[in-house]
Parts: sequence; C-alpha cells; structure tokens
Amino acid sequence: MNSKNTPSALLRPTRRTAGLVLAATTAALALTACQASGDGSSPTTDRTTASSADQQTRDRQQNTTKPHRMLWMGDSIGEVQAPPLGAAMTAGHVAFKSIAAAGGGGVVGEIAQPTWEQLPKELKSFKPDVVAYQITTYDWGTPDEQRAAYERLAKTVNDAGAELLIVSAPPFKVDDFYKSHEAAIKTAPKSAKAVADKHPHTVRFLDASALWGTDSTAAKAQRGKDGIHSCQQGSAAFAAWFGEQLHKQYGFTPAAVDQWATGSWTGDKVYAPFGCK
Repeated sequence: MNSKNTPSALLRPTRRTAGLVLAATTAALALTACQASGDGSSPTTDRTTASSADQQTRDRQQNTTKPHRMLWMGDSIGEVQAPPLGAAMTAGHVAFKSIAAAGGGGVVGEIAQPTWEQLPKELKSFKPDVVAYQITTYDWGTPDEQRAAYERLAKTVNDAGAELLIVSAPPFKVDDFYKSHEAAIKTAPKSAKAVADKHPHTVRFLDASALWGTDSTAAKAQRGKDGIHSCQQGSAAFAAWFGEQLHKQYGFTPAAVDQWATGSWTGDKVYAPFGCK
C-alpha cells in the first residue's frame, strides 16, 4: 500500500537509529536462541575425532544446505523488509533479489497478473534455489481460490528447480481500504499452510506470528506509524528471525547480526513514506 504523503527527501539515519536497529535485532535473536537447553552435561569426546566428523558433516552439507540464491516476493510490507533481509543474506554469502512490489506482488486474483508475468522471467534469469513468498495484503479470494493460487505458485517455482517458502504476513491495521477483504486476509495463511502440507518436500510454511504476534497495535508487532509497514528496526528484527528459520528449514547458517544490521541499507528511500527515524 503506498503512502499518500510521501516526504520529498529522506533524512539520513542517525547513530541512534543504527543503535536501535542493532538492539532490536539482537533482542529478536535472543528470543529465538532460548528455545532448547539441556541439563548442561555432555559426553566426553575426543576433540580430534569430533573435529574430523564435523568437517565431514560440513562437506556433506555443502551441496544440500540452502539457500544459495534467494528470490524474495511480497507487497510493500515485504518491500520494506527487503533491505535488511538482503544485507543479512549477502553477509551469509547468499545471492539475494527482491521483487516485492508496492501496491501488488500477490498471486491471488486479477491484481496478481503482473506477478505471474514477471515471475517466470525472474526464475529463468536469477535461478534461485529458494523462493520466499510473504503472503500479501492483496491475496483476496475464497479459500479455494487462494489454495489454487498457492498451488500454481508452488508448481511454477518447483518446476524451475527451486523450493517454495511461504511466510505469513505480520498483523497490520485493517483500515477502510482493507475492511471488505478482512475475511480473505484471515484465511490466506490457512490456505497457504494447506498447500505446504500437501507438498512437504518442496513447499514449506512459516508462521511469522511467532515473531510479530497477532495484534497490530501491540509493541511486539513493530508496525510503523501507519499500522501496516515496519521501519528499519522491525524490518531488521524480521531479517534476524528469518535467518534462524532458514537454519531450521535448510541448515543455513545466518551471519552474525553485527555484520549487517547497521549498514547503509538503513538509509534506503523505501522507508521515507512511513515517517521512519
């Protein structure tokens, strides 16, 4: 969704902004890191043997871990998440490209036609091994229509030799523009998960409410002033969380937060319409 009052210029991010971004991202990592801890005990192992075994495991996984090339899809919410996500992927030695589009980017209904025209070209030229699609605010339709669209997306991506990762959208303000589509917005994640469940080897689904929660007005949702998009801090928190999910799904090792969280991406013009500071 585009802003109606776009500033003519973007103020360069201050040191405070960079610090907030890093702090928010570090906090997100802390939340995802505290998931499993044992009793602190471990068997005695010969370090030389362990080192050799670890190296053999890394060698075996080198050709199986993903992503090496990631294509990111979504609407304007995905667009503001793309700068830190790209920085994090690049720091993790992953080629990254975003085709997230303000005012579109979806795959359901007539509004999705530009996506269907662009996607095959991107798959052919960029050759991703993982395509990540964040459900858009425009995925309007009945559950059957949504499932059909996600099935088409899965087939298109899989036929191109890539895996599909569908991510639920963050909670956002359902204003007058979205009100008549509220029911479809609520069913889209369920429809996407149903498709992922049918294709467990080539399609996966991530429920981002683990990061954002389900209330767009809560601090956890990290929505900007418009209640829909995230600013640099929230977008960076998503990039950190997403890297951890890639590790769980594909064995990917995300780069350390301090390698990317305060880079030049914080001044990207995409944040200008949303009053981000």
